[in-house]
Amino acid sequence: MVERNGPRRHVYLRAVRFGDVDSQGHVNNVRFLDYLEDARFGMFAIDPHNAGEEPFGGLVVTRHEIDYRRPLGFRPQPVRVETWVEEVRAVRFRLRYEIVDDDELYVTATSVIAAYDVERAAPRRLTEAELAYLKRFS
Repeated sequence: MVERNGPRRHVYLRAVRFGDVDSQGHVNNVRFLDYLEDARFGMFAIDPHNAGEEPFGGLVVTRHEIDYRRPLGFRPQPVRVETWVEEVRAVRFRLRYEIVDDDELYVTATSVIAAYDVERAAPRRLTEAELAYLKRFS
């Protein structure tokens, strides 16, 4: 059983797709970045929209760190991508992730995300609503 402590986590269920698996029979390392991206999109676009809240404006990833703990093979059950906020600044924040199931920890990762104004192609400050949303997971 994988133990969970600390801040509230956003949970995204991610199917292990046949195309994720490499010739060695496990999810290819680079595909785990897709899992993290899907979880972020759920956390910052889909979930706020479904709750009647404004989805986040432009965001860009400025850094990823990922540690592969154990191989994950093809399986019918999804894994959980659990995400929480570790640090918040005026323009950026740091996310922590774990890719897990009830028994195993497969991946730990960190991303630094910057708020971005797409029209100006420049950094922007996080809005008060965005800061309040991030606080829920920190």
